[in-house]
Amino acid sequence: MVAIGAALLAGPATGLAQQAQPQPDPGGVTVQLNDNTAYDLGLVNKYVHGDANVALAQCPGGEGLKAPASTTFSSPVLSIGKYDYGPLIGVPANVSAEVELKKGTAPGSYPLTVNCNGKSYTATFSVPARQVSAVPSGSAHAGDGSMAS
Repeated sequence: MVAIGAALLAGPATGLAQQAQPQPDPGGVTVQLNDNTAYDLGLVNKYVHGDANVALAQCPGGEGLKAPASTTFSSPVLSIGKYDYGPLIGVPANVSAEVELKKGTAPGSYPLTVNCNGKSYTATFSVPARQVSAVPSGSAHAGDGSMAS
């Protein structure tokens, strides 16, 4: 009786856990843009204007802990720069590349693909609208005395 109760409890709990968490590829491949930090959450798969952005992937099959040197990233809206084929501390990735948003890219969702061992794996990332970065000319500036009477 106890074994049946334990089996019933374990069955649904496992099913719920699998539905709540996305399952990694059976080959262990992952791909994402950016990673959360201890002080800044919500960075995964979001482009951050005015900051460094990094494509990350876990691609097995390289030498030691490294990804194969044939591993590449692609995206229609990102320029991809310097690659690093080695593991990162605290991030589940063994290949990374510096990325920069191409000029004229509109806010929205876009694909980031990694080619790993001859297969493509894709994640979707978002590009938020840019914040206003310039103060209109002639407007008051805090601390400049323009509001003094």
